[in-house]
Amino acid sequence: MREYQGSEIRNIAVVGHGGSGKTSLVDALAFVSGASKRHGSVADGTALTDTAPEELERAYSINLGCAYAEWMGSKINLLDTPGFLDFQGDALAGPAAADGALWVIGGTPGVEVGTERMFREAVSRRDPVMFIVTMMDKEHADFDAIYQQIRQRLTTKVIPIEVPVGEGAHFHGVVNLFDKKAHIYARGARSGAYEETDVPPEMQPQFDRYYAELIETIAATDDTLLERYLNGEEISRDEAIAAMKDAMKRGELFPLFCASSTLNYGTRAVLSTIVELMPNAWEMEELHAFTGAESDLTVEIHANDDAPFAAIVFKTQSEPHVGDVSLFRVLSGSVRNGDELYNVTRDAPEKLNHLAVMQGRDRVEVPRLHAGDIGCVAKLRNTHTNDTLSTRAHPVRLPQIAFPDPLVELAIHPVNRADEEKLQLGLHRLHDEDPTFETHWNAETHETLVSGMGERHLEVALAKLKRKFGVSAELSKPRIAYRETIRMRAEGQGKHKKQSGGRGQFGDCWVRIMPTPRGDGIQFDDRIVGGAIPSKFIPAVERGINEAAERGVLAGFPLVDFRVELYDGSYHTVDSNEMSFKMAGIQAFKSVAPRCKPVLLEPLDEVEIITPESSLGDVLGDLSARRGHILGTETPDDIRGTRVRAVVPQSELHLYASALQSMTHGRASFQRHFRGYEEMPSEAAQRVVDAAARAQAEAGTH
Repeated sequence: MREYQGSEIRNIAVVGHGGSGKTSLVDALAFVSGASKRHGSVADGTALTDTAPEELERAYSINLGCAYAEWMGSKINLLDTPGFLDFQGDALAGPAAADGALWVIGGTPGVEVGTERMFREAVSRRDPVMFIVTMMDKEHADFDAIYQQIRQRLTTKVIPIEVPVGEGAHFHGVVNLFDKKAHIYARGARSGAYEETDVPPEMQPQFDRYYAELIETIAATDDTLLERYLNGEEISRDEAIAAMKDAMKRGELFPLFCASSTLNYGTRAVLSTIVELMPNAWEMEELHAFTGAESDLTVEIHANDDAPFAAIVFKTQSEPHVGDVSLFRVLSGSVRNGDELYNVTRDAPEKLNHLAVMQGRDRVEVPRLHAGDIGCVAKLRNTHTNDTLSTRAHPVRLPQIAFPDPLVELAIHPVNRADEEKLQLGLHRLHDEDPTFETHWNAETHETLVSGMGERHLEVALAKLKRKFGVSAELSKPRIAYRETIRMRAEGQGKHKKQSGGRGQFGDCWVRIMPTPRGDGIQFDDRIVGGAIPSKFIPAVERGINEAAERGVLAGFPLVDFRVELYDGSYHTVDSNEMSFKMAGIQAFKSVAPRCKPVLLEPLDEVEIITPESSLGDVLGDLSARRGHILGTETPDDIRGTRVRAVVPQSELHLYASALQSMTHGRASFQRHFRGYEEMPSEAAQRVVDAAARAQAEAGTH
């Protein structure tokens, strides 16, 4: 493969709902261009960019896949993104590294939930977008119906550039409105070659309607063309192409195509149109990066070979016998194999050995990458996703990809306890590959927790753990970090006396325990006068009370937000020591705290949900059933739907993401963050207390 300059490079993210045909389209585009020698299939497990065993087993994309096509003197980098929202991290990484998007819509299912949500993301990024209806050879494929769906559910600015000749089993060509020609394919030919003919007579009325709509829409984006159009003047193909390209960059037009990836019908036209309509890397607007490792000053970054080198790592993947492979987008400057670079994010030097470009599972080594290109390198020592690679002479920090917060959290533990260390190593490596997969240790519940975008996301993580790190693990519902507190004041004695021949143990203290405002923690006041307890033993009493409070009163959860006054006691000149008074403090807590009307506190999350108006009633009813307190609803102009804010107990939010998707047919989204602790209703609290008692009884039996 020859070297390509920025003006010859197109970086395209291939985006759409799961099962819409993205991976098949990427495979077909690479094959038809000659960059890939085999036409693969998702069903057969031979598709170019589905390479992980988890993808082959499930027959859908899980990871971001990279491939390229060479066409019309240009290199088209194709970033195949996962379609299911559980793998949204990689779905966002693709557009972040690209300059435009090819939006894939299945000819039979049409516009689906993932299409809508990711399209809103593209609009917010102001990326130029091309729509393509795939699987036109499938039964019940309906181009006109999908065109109307796009207009109703995505954007009214969509305009067909091609229309199919036949549909379903009769699909055998496309009519290109720009060329005013039909491309008729020979049945059984797999190369994408076609015979160019005049528009079939039976399609002339449809062609005339769509062509008039196309020219009128393009003319409306340019005052000069509009004046000529209104005067009845002809607008040439080149003028129309140039005007559409400019309108796409402004987000004013979205061209629509059709194809069959299985038959390779329409794929050559897609490649040609990408080169003609999509911006090359050199044409993209400049970025603003921070200078240095910590500076707040910014500098403009241009896709210029003569500028200092800067690249963003947008994906890290682990390969057997290779280690981590870092995929990066060169945003300025160029890089050669063997160059010494500087990881500004982590203040670490790196050397690029075996510089390459990805073609599915294969890495094609190259001597040099120019500004705007996408490449990869293996075995960097300390580089991860979202890191900036630069030079020590001109260090910059590029804007990072904004990955979403995880939505589902579960507890994880190894099947074999001896694998605990391997489990922790594997979990952290999985996070390096996928920033939307997170793990942490909960000190209150003594569990390792993992969180991700959905249940399917975490199930795939388990499969990767076993395959890559040899760790079999299980997921379970995480324990809730309840707490206890008190509502009344009480006082009493704690006395520890033990005599077993020789020197004994003696500690005696009197305490008052009273509630304090929420969030004050544990306060200890020394009210001893006259030396009733020597000052050197008083800290031991406090330690005993704190230790007993950790075990709680009702259900074994920490007791918080109370004050202890140590006001009297006695000691023995020989038998008293720190341990004796610590035990006295424990006894005092056990004696007094149960008489202070202990109650259970539960953690609450504040939840923000954006739901379609049609599902609002279901969402509100479900929140009420989960003991949620609705803070309010609103319908701002900047979102599609209604925003609901509510406070809900954490115990009621287990797998809420899945329930919300089911309830709203996948059209709602939500965020959550910790709100605080509040007293639990008595009935719900009693269930927790009873469950804790049963667990303790079972533990005692075992």
